[in-house]
Amino acid sequence: MKHLFLAVFLLMTLTGAPVADTLVEKVTPGIGKPAPGFTLPDKDGNRHSLEQYRGSYVVLEWTNPDCPFVKKHYLSKNMQKLQKKYTSKKVIWLSICSSAKGKQGYYTGKALKKRLKEYAPSHTAYLTDSDGTVGRLHGAKTTPHIFIIDTAGLLLYAGGIDNRPSTQQEDIAGATNYVAAALDAVLAGKKISIPVTKPYGCSVKY
Repeated sequence: MKHLFLAVFLLMTLTGAPVADTLVEKVTPGIGKPAPGFTLPDKDGNRHSLEQYRGSYVVLEWTNPDCPFVKKHYLSKNMQKLQKKYTSKKVIWLSICSSAKGKQGYYTGKALKKRLKEYAPSHTAYLTDSDGTVGRLHGAKTTPHIFIIDTAGLLLYAGGIDNRPSTQQEDIAGATNYVAAALDAVLAGKKISIPVTKPYGCSVKY
């Protein structure tokens, strides 16, 4: 049975299938606990640290521009709309790519800038984590996988963007957007009703 589970997990990882809830729950930092600190470079080589944004709400969006689940939310402009809405409310939105060199989604220099221009994101910054250190610290399993951190650096939300785990853009309209609901709640001084959900998407290409 152990070997069968391992084989299934490896198959999911290689094919980009959604990762099971139980695996996420084991590695995700606890809700209400300090989010792991980090410093990462953006597309221009500027360094961004979680600490420098203390005092603001921060969204960490694990991404991979070649993942079909990510494409669903960017080609439909759904992700950009979320980014624009909440960055206008002073929320810091950091998109992080943990794809290793030679794997899907890994881009640097001019190639990265060209890829981002195609999506025209409205995030605060796009950060690269090619050695996967930050992704593993946060327990990032899929692209997208979203984490929301409060003004004191504590984790408030971890999970999926919504409840429609598909690559179909038409599913967005009828989906419950967990990230929007969570941000609306905290910005209104309320408690997040669903702080942990199942992330879906391609496996992070560590």
